Amino acid sequence: LENNLIKTLHPKFNILFRDDKSYPYLKLTGAQATPDSGAPQATAFPRIAYYRGAVEKKHRYFGPYPSAWAVKDTILLLQKVFRLRTCEDTVFNNRTRPCLLYQIKRCSAPCVGHVSAEQYALDTVNAERFLQGQTQEILGELEKKMVWHADRLEFEQAAELRNQMSALSKILHQQSMEVGGKNGDVDVDILAVKVQGGKACVNLAMVRGGRHLGDRPYFPTHVEHAADVAALDAEPDSSAPPVKEKSLEALVLEAFIAQHYIDVPVPPMLVVSEPVDKDLMAALGEQTGCRVAAVHQPREQRRVWLEMAQKNAGLQLARLLAEQGSQQARTRALAEALELPMDNLDALRIECFDISHTAGEATQASCVVFQEHKMQNSEYRRYNIDGITPGDDYAAMRQVLTRRYTKLAEAARNGEALLPDLVLVDGGKGQVSMAREVFVELGLDLGLIAGVEKGAGRKVGLEELVFADGREKVYLGRDSAALMLIAQIRDEAHRFAITGMRAQRAKTRVGGSRLEDIAGIGPKKRASLLQRFGGVRGIASASVEDIAMVDGISTDLAEEIYRALH
Repeated sequence: LENNLIKTLHPKFNILFRDDKSYPYLKLTGAQATPDSGAPQATAFPRIAYYRGAVEKKHRYFGPYPSAWAVKDTILLLQKVFRLRTCEDTVFNNRTRPCLLYQIKRCSAPCVGHVSAEQYALDTVNAERFLQGQTQEILGELEKKMVWHADRLEFEQAAELRNQMSALSKILHQQSMEVGGKNGDVDVDILAVKVQGGKACVNLAMVRGGRHLGDRPYFPTHVEHAADVAALDAEPDSSAPPVKEKSLEALVLEAFIAQHYIDVPVPPMLVVSEPVDKDLMAALGEQTGCRVAAVHQPREQRRVWLEMAQKNAGLQLARLLAEQGSQQARTRALAEALELPMDNLDALRIECFDISHTAGEATQASCVVFQEHKMQNSEYRRYNIDGITPGDDYAAMRQVLTRRYTKLAEAARNGEALLPDLVLVDGGKGQVSMAREVFVELGLDLGLIAGVEKGAGRKVGLEELVFADGREKVYLGRDSAALMLIAQIRDEAHRFAITGMRAQRAKTRVGGSRLEDIAGIGPKKRASLLQRFGGVRGIASASVEDIAMVDGISTDLAEEIYRALH
């Protein structure tokens, strides 16, 4: 319950932040028996793919992996050694000749019958065993088969097995591998912590099947309060036995372990850079239903992995401190240039607006927020703009500013909210004039508004700031730290607006939402229809009988779909 509350409420004195990104997995689809129709069917040949999301029992999942890159790198290895397919089922079922992956020996082309279902199934089993760390066993079996084929003068088959062994051996030599583990010991998480300059980094490296899959850095927040927690724990209490004082690194690491593994699979062993409380490990084991060991002073290969993790933690923390120092310098430079409040730069809040559309189609406005020396992604907002002349950017800006600040202005007057210290609009005098009108109507300070106007020749680095309160334009200078910050915020607003506009435009043009507007059509039936007919236009051109042939679509529903699309 406590951990769930931490995730939901994000309390100020919680010393660890957990990001909300789920870990990616490698997915191996399950093989299904199919009627013999002559042509190979995709469901009979498992596919390897990158996957992130909820799992299905009919498929097998390997991981988690620390990054998307680690999954894709593993897929490349499996293609090289075992030649498993990666294509979608629809592509597989419509192939008439092998693709380029077959030509470069990265796929065995089951789509056109170049490999039997039995041989492909064997390759799939070996790929699973490779992911589970049984590499030496695979090499031994491949060698026996190679000798068996060679004794029978089947040299082509023997050469194929030799090449497969060579590729697998090369991979084993290129990577840090641990072989011979028992009882799942080849699945390990390596945790190293580094604290410096009031900041901390926990570097998590993952080992699965004896293979080092890479690492991911985490940066806890409110680390300064961990020392206060330690001081409270260290206060003498006559009724309690003396407690050994823990280092700040140990406190941060224990907080990470307690919160990170709430909904992440726990391996049988954790290799840690600091000693971990036994009660914490016991609670972790109780949560997972199996014993979880923590090793503080590992040997051999695990020692090498821990040293790598410690080094990476230091490098990542140094990078963070350097970036934060640079960003704080930019914030200070901007505040000085525009005479903004200097007493608390951490609280300096900047909001930036941009408009995006394609010839008036799918007009969207974006609002991005900069605070605490960084972009606050969770506070970004998009606004669909309606009821204006298509392509009228000024009217779009008026609408988004009115919607954004009408309630906020009222709340600010009642002392219930704070207005931003600076409002940026992407544009020159015209956009600033429109913002001025809105702020006058709402009774807001015009000194908050600044427009980012393109300079001479619309060249990058020559931008000028235009103000709504009558001040002269300000040119910050091509190499100004303040201009770099302005450009960063402006570009982020532009990116956020254009990605939203493109998604809205695609949705409008394809008509993807039209299907789900029909009663009885949900995401699964919509996907089945689009897969069968290739798009909404294909469905619209199909007859009722053709639509009714799709799995899950009754005749009555097919008639309803036909009427809705005509």
